[in-house]
Amino acid sequence: MTSTPAPDPLARLAGRTVVVIGGSAGIGLETARRSVAAGASVILGGRDEQRLAAAAKELGDAARWRTVDNTDKDSIAAFFQGVDRVDHLFTPAASYRTGPMRELSDEDAESPFVSKFWGQYHAVRHAAPLLAEDGSVVLMSGAASVRPAGVAPAYVACNAAVEGLGRGLAVELAPVRVNVVSPGMVDGNLWSRRPASVREPAADGYRDAALLGRLGTEGEVADAVLFLFTNTYMTGSTLYPDGGYALR
Repeated sequence: MTSTPAPDPLARLAGRTVVVIGGSAGIGLETARRSVAAGASVILGGRDEQRLAAAAKELGDAARWRTVDNTDKDSIAAFFQGVDRVDHLFTPAASYRTGPMRELSDEDAESPFVSKFWGQYHAVRHAAPLLAEDGSVVLMSGAASVRPAGVAPAYVACNAAVEGLGRGLAVELAPVRVNVVSPGMVDGNLWSRRPASVREPAADGYRDAALLGRLGTEGEVADAVLFLFTNTYMTGSTLYPDGGYALR
């Protein structure tokens, strides 16, 4: 008796349009690479024209790009005015400062909410009329929402708020699925731009506290995003690809 192979869930991305705001580097670009490999077309959004153009060139004919500033509501609206359809939306773009409440300026303390929370909120708001009924949204949070790795209360609260936003949007936008990916520390683009004096102690501490004893990769997080794109019974959930941080 010959068994029938199980269908490949990634085949569901063939012919679909994936929009990645924050798609010129890091987890966003890795998600775009995997989406194109699965047969999707991608629209990359970001602030840096040169990086966007380079990313789109790497991805080939299946990719195009548009500039967007996720701290500017008008910029986000203009970005989606040039998009005809969205099957899957991923919104990892964010820029912010973190630190102790007693040391940060008000502006710096509010920056995660301006970019990471409201930026994603407004992206979904403007994408909503374009979303396919069987499509999905994946928001980007961070594992600090439930297991803070350092003293950064406003940043911790922002990540928790993004996860709450995902649950609320899942209710409002159904049958469109809305989920959140909440990674731990990743050895990739974001941390590579930070000074070694900050990066290396943080990485050592994370390895010591993670059950898997290592940092994550951008590809591992992108795999979680594609799972959320293609699993048709996941909505209102948060995935934590964090290596089992702080579970010892």
